[in-house]
Amino acid sequence: MAMRMMLKLLITIKENFMSIENKEVREIPPTHPGEMLREDFMPDYGLTTAALAEALGVSRQTINEILRERRAMSPAMALRLSRLFGNTPEFWLNAQRAYDLWQAQKSYQRDIKRIKPLRAA
Repeated sequence: MAMRMMLKLLITIKENFMSIENKEVREIPPTHPGEMLREDFMPDYGLTTAALAEALGVSRQTINEILRERRAMSPAMALRLSRLFGNTPEFWLNAQRAYDLWQAQKSYQRDIKRIKPLRAA
């Protein structure tokens, strides 16, 4: 009897836990992939902008624009970086996606709030 009660309690807790939504607005922007490259990857590997550009087969201008956060991470660049550093393209693209969504949320906050959610009939 006690075991059945504990199991029921555990299932209830699990169901409630699974349905918790995170509706808090993030105040600090996610890290741009260019900042990750500039602050974490390049120093760890001792790379300059020119050396990174050469290793990836792209121009220094392309790398510089990414490092200065003026260019987004493209799927092609994510593939190149993942090959070079031994991680996945998803790592780079997810970082870009998080950054882009945060920027859009801040830019279009008023417009988005005006939209009334639909309910299924």
